[in-house]
Amino acid sequence: MSALPAEVADFIASARVGRLATADRSGQPLVVPFCYAWDGEALVSAIDAKPKRSGELARVRNIRENPKVSVVIDQYEEEWSRLRWVIIQGIAEILTAGRDFAKGVDLLVSKYPQYVGLGLSRDGGTMIKVRPGKVLQWRYAS
Repeated sequence: MSALPAEVADFIASARVGRLATADRSGQPLVVPFCYAWDGEALVSAIDAKPKRSGELARVRNIRENPKVSVVIDQYEEEWSRLRWVIIQGIAEILTAGRDFAKGVDLLVSKYPQYVGLGLSRDGGTMIKVRPGKVLQWRYAS
C-alpha cells in the first residue's frame, strides 16, 4: 500500500479509540472498540491483562480463522462540520513475541500511560497487528 496522506496518518495516530471488525470462518461479524497505536505502516493493539470472560477472545479466534478485518476510526461532535471517519480494510496477524511485538508495546505504552500499570510485557503476550490494504476516508463537507 502506498503512503497515506499526512492528514489521514495524523488523524489515525492521534485518535484514542477505534472499532475493530472481525468475522469468523462462517462470516459471522464481531465489532469491538479497541485501543491501538499507529507506527506509520500498521496498527497494533495488545490483548492486555484487564479481566476477560474466557480464555482466547473471539476477535483473536476470528483473526486466526479469517485474517481479513476492518477498522473504523471516527470523530463525532455535535458540531457536524467536524465529523470525520477513516476505514482501514486490511489483514490482521497475531503477534506473541519478537521485535514487532516489543515495538508495539513501546508504542502502546507511550500513547496510553494506563498500560504501565497493567504490566504489559515487551517479552510476550498477545497483540493484533493490522496492515492496511485499502483506506477510505470521509469528512463533513459544508
